[in-house]
Amino acid sequence: MKAPSHQPVLGVQNYLEEAVWCLKPVNEAAVFISSRTDAGVHTLCNSAHLDIQRRGLQSPFKGEELVSALNHALRPQDIRVTGAWRVYSIFSARHRALSRTYVYCLATGTPHHTHSSLTHSKLCWFLPNMELDVCAMREACSLLLGTHDFSTFSALSSDAAFKSPIKTLELAQLQPSVSFAWQHFNRNIQHWEFTFQSRSFLYKQVRRIQGLLEARDSLVFPNNVMAPPHGLFLTRVEYQKSGSQGRPGDVVSREEEEEWAS
Repeated sequence: MKAPSHQPVLGVQNYLEEAVWCLKPVNEAAVFISSRTDAGVHTLCNSAHLDIQRRGLQSPFKGEELVSALNHALRPQDIRVTGAWRVYSIFSARHRALSRTYVYCLATGTPHHTHSSLTHSKLCWFLPNMELDVCAMREACSLLLGTHDFSTFSALSSDAAFKSPIKTLELAQLQPSVSFAWQHFNRNIQHWEFTFQSRSFLYKQVRRIQGLLEARDSLVFPNNVMAPPHGLFLTRVEYQKSGSQGRPGDVVSREEEEEWAS
């Protein structure tokens, strides 16, 4: 996400554009990110597109060349580019995405968050001395599946009036989880993951999926009742596969593209 001009902290998009500028392209190569995230939210997988033109008679960047060059410029930051492919001119990382998957991590079984392992202290939400009603929570997840008016779970934003609150949640599940650190950290801590998948989400929707679905009003949401951002991860952005390599290529007509972007 690109940080607003008045915000002192830069976003991932800002750093990516600075890295692109280091390559000295002929054009002003803006970066367009597929998914925005709040400050403090983690991203394990995101995508972006840009148009970049090299100077002189240099041939266009190959994927591996662009990845290496951008990562060299990004070395001071905790940001990495993992792959790059050429796509058709009408491709949009944002509007062509078929689905986005978020995982929210939480942990129970600690008297205080300071009893957690340092490797996970800022990677999940610790709920001290709390036992989850897993059956009830899974039942609630099943009620969220499908197409609903998710206004209750939308935080107010400058563009909220221009976005439809009708969203289709394709996946909503709660599962126990383990990691290397948890297996070797000698504490009775249970780690859980909420997974949500949809083509698009409302602003702060995943962190606010609590309360009354039928209310359809963000103003009825209790103040300060929202999960902290550090437990949330964007884990996957999916596109229609192109050929056998599954890369985000252009395999639909312009009419379909315009419909997806609406």
